[in-house]
Amino acid sequence: MGKGRVEAFSDGVLAVIITIMVLELHAPHDAELSALAEDAPAFLAYVLSFIFIGIYWNNHHHLFHAAQHVNGPILWANNFLLFCLSLVPFTTDWMGETHFAAFPVALYGVDLFMSGVAFFIVAHLLIRLHGPDSALARAFGRDIKGIISPIFYVLGIGSAFIHPWIACAFYAAVAVMWFIPDRRIERVLGVQAK
Repeated sequence: MGKGRVEAFSDGVLAVIITIMVLELHAPHDAELSALAEDAPAFLAYVLSFIFIGIYWNNHHHLFHAAQHVNGPILWANNFLLFCLSLVPFTTDWMGETHFAAFPVALYGVDLFMSGVAFFIVAHLLIRLHGPDSALARAFGRDIKGIISPIFYVLGIGSAFIHPWIACAFYAAVAVMWFIPDRRIERVLGVQAK
């Protein structure tokens, strides 16, 4: 079956997720600059989550650009990815509202970890569907960032109970690692086009 509806639905859900997150930000009631400091944790949580959602959108776009078609298991795996990502506004808000308390920061990490697992499942189901000689299979090859990311998430989840900012440093390290979109698919598709 075609991939167009999966891409359109996913784009819509990701747009709603970002919209929900920004609606959770509230302007201070006071006009002084110091009033912004009170909302700084919520804003920092929003920025980190916005970057993560943007990273997932970029990589989802690249992934489905290289795909030719989808099947039922891919549709369900993509729904699982969207479910995990749809929890990001909740975990972001809780983390910001509690000023990065240990348990909300750990739960945020669990959500990020599960989103990563879900993306891995979608990618590997697409690779299996398209075959070992497909552009997707060649592009993924050795996925170093995909191996390091879950390790950092687990380290972050565990360190949230030592100090939440250590956990956030692990989460931010993953975001920095993925901030530049994955060029492997572009390179493979560029080679195919020549």
